[in-house]
Amino acid sequence: MAIPILKQGPYLIASIESAVVDADLDRLREDVGQRVGDARCHGVVVDVTELDVMDSFTIRTLLDIARVARLRGAEAVIVGIQPEVAFAMVQLGLRLEDVATALDLEEGIALLESVPAGSADVG
Repeated sequence: MAIPILKQGPYLIASIESAVVDADLDRLREDVGQRVGDARCHGVVVDVTELDVMDSFTIRTLLDIARVARLRGAEAVIVGIQPEVAFAMVQLGLRLEDVATALDLEEGIALLESVPAGSADVG
């Protein structure tokens, strides 16, 4: 299943809408890397609201997406981590180090808008 990536102004928004397999996440990583350059985007929002489980592969892939975006000149924000998923991540020691997170899409966009163009740190 391809994960949809929409362009909204200077941002890409990838919304994971259902349970995904590792191959879907690999494809998302590749697609984001390509689309950031093609669309000349300044930011990427990955919405994980629909995920009720995030394993170590998912976390690692989200980190990779953020790093790829940064290397391509865009910042990334992960939005919509459910409370129970956040709790499980803490219990398992899984972290999204150096990746900005926000409660929802609206806050994620606001976070990206607060970063001056060309800046390398969302916070």
